[in-house]
Amino acid sequence: MTAGLFRHLGAKRPMTPYHDHNAEAVRPGLVARMAMEAVALVSDAGTPLISDPGYKLVRDARAAGHMVTTIPGPCAGIAALTLAGLPTDRFLFMGFLPSKQQARADAIAEIAAIRATLVFYESGPRLSAALTALAAGLGDREAAVAREITKKFEECVTGSLTGLAARYDAAPPKGEIVIVVAPPGEAPPASAEDADAALAEALTRLPASKAAGEVAKKLGLDRKALYARAMEMKR
Repeated sequence: MTAGLFRHLGAKRPMTPYHDHNAEAVRPGLVARMAMEAVALVSDAGTPLISDPGYKLVRDARAAGHMVTTIPGPCAGIAALTLAGLPTDRFLFMGFLPSKQQARADAIAEIAAIRATLVFYESGPRLSAALTALAAGLGDREAAVAREITKKFEECVTGSLTGLAARYDAAPPKGEIVIVVAPPGEAPPASAEDADAALAEALTRLPASKAAGEVAKKLGLDRKALYARAMEMKR
């Protein structure tokens, strides 16, 4: 894409590949060149440094005393958020999920309770499996699959995670893909059994008044009622 842009502009500049497989070997030379010339980090797929090793180049360039600046460009994750129709006040960018089943499930479990819209990058062949794993780990939340954003075949398909997984199971899509998943719904109110269990544990550490305050804050229950219950439990 970058080479095509240069051809369109009639510009010629030497380019050095920089990616996960060669970054450690290439980076020192790029930092050394910065002492004599300007070096630009560009990306063939959206904003540099998003799910790539570019941040290490920025870190080392700044450590060597070179000025670093940025020219904002398109970002598939942010663009997908604007298409998905899901809450954008809080969101968590997760990049690519692990490819191995257990590692992927563990990564999803770590974020299941986070009250924010979740954003993932994915490839076509892995899309259905990723959506199925997200449904298993997060529940069947509302979601969107956006692909080829700003290109000729752009689309954004919304639905449940299981519905989207079924849609793409038989026909994996091509192109650059973003999955956007809604935050979890409101937690059900705590039961009397939940309150008693929390109070019993808190009373092993705290006096009744402080135990009631701690549990009230944790479970969203009335402090006075919890204090009365704590006194009953102590008796």
